[in-house]
Amino acid sequence: MIHKNIILALGACALLGAATPCQAEKNGNTDSATPKNFLRVDGPNIVDANGEVFYIKGTNTGNWLNPEGYMFGFGRTTSPFMINEAFCELVGPTAAAEFWQDFKDNYITEADFDFIASKGANTVRIPFNYRLFTNENYMGLNDSTEGFRRIDDCVAWARKNNLRLILDMHDCPGGQTGDNIDDSYGYPWLMVDSVAQNQFVDIWKKIADYYADEDVILGYELANEPIATYWEGEERDMLNAQLEPLYKRTVEAIRQVDPNHIVLLGGPQWNSYFGNFTDWTFDNNIMYTCHRYGGDATAEAIASFIEFRDKTNLPMYMGEIGHNSDQWMSDFVDVMRANNIGYTFWPYKKLGDSSMTGAAVPEGWREEVVAFVEAPRGSYGEIRAAREKCSQQRGRELLHQYVENAKAENMLIHNNYINAIQLDK
Repeated sequence: MIHKNIILALGACALLGAATPCQAEKNGNTDSATPKNFLRVDGPNIVDANGEVFYIKGTNTGNWLNPEGYMFGFGRTTSPFMINEAFCELVGPTAAAEFWQDFKDNYITEADFDFIASKGANTVRIPFNYRLFTNENYMGLNDSTEGFRRIDDCVAWARKNNLRLILDMHDCPGGQTGDNIDDSYGYPWLMVDSVAQNQFVDIWKKIADYYADEDVILGYELANEPIATYWEGEERDMLNAQLEPLYKRTVEAIRQVDPNHIVLLGGPQWNSYFGNFTDWTFDNNIMYTCHRYGGDATAEAIASFIEFRDKTNLPMYMGEIGHNSDQWMSDFVDVMRANNIGYTFWPYKKLGDSSMTGAAVPEGWREEVVAFVEAPRGSYGEIRAAREKCSQQRGRELLHQYVENAKAENMLIHNNYINAIQLDK
């Protein structure tokens, strides 16, 4: 693995004008004597260095590095910046920053990776917000090395447990989706904003340069669920048409520093449409990724994904699936296995159920924290009024209890769900 003192090298490199860790420092922490076992694309399959087929089966660490409101029990306060704003108003910016640090340190840990591996998974998808690799304020910090620190931990935990990682930029500069899941301003600005596109390409190149020699990482998923379904007609077509050129430009930048890793490409309209793609031969190590929530658990329901996979002769992977009955999930696993589509269920952990594990709802959470967060807070008067629902001290206590309940030693284990997603088969 890449040793954590590379993080210290980042500061020195920045002083020297480098955009990424010093190459000498990075190479100095790579064990060149250890044979590498990168995964690669081979027709419709993923194979290892020995040519053995690798079939993805695992889960997502959603909410950890890209908080989502529903995993906290919120309804209208949905995106990371909205959640942070609510917590700052409830307990103050210093206490909110302390909460986020506590949350990141404890929500997903080595013990969680141990648990995931013990259930038969071979892959963990790591959704993250691009701001973790910038000096923009995010989850209590403005530190461009935070993303590397967190993923370095995942690399170490994954290596210990013989797991692979997919790095998923869930929240892209400007927003690739235009809804809460990308922490944006309500429009997929990434598709039309050249400044955001430049930042997107630069961050991926920086990540790829840093992890170029790390074979625990399966690959880089460039943009989660680009271009939501809310745009129609000519506007949708215009937005969709921007995606493939941006992907090609980003892959070209990645290949300047990293020839080793698979690059995963999601289709527009929630990773469900692939008709906008016209060129799948521009790189020899790319694959595609789809998502599915709801509908029938049949091959017919994902026929377009299967047809596109067969047309391109490249792997198709179900990056997100779930939030349904145990029977539906089990049936869909059978379908995916029968059609050579690997999968990672969403999510691994959240408040309540419909996940492998869960955090118990703290007593008073709904009546106090949720009541405050969901109350009208559009003016300072409304913020003051909302505080009547939950005091600052009580807010701090309940946020702390949320983290305590989410820790691996305290989390709920949903065995029926785990059995349904068949990671041990």
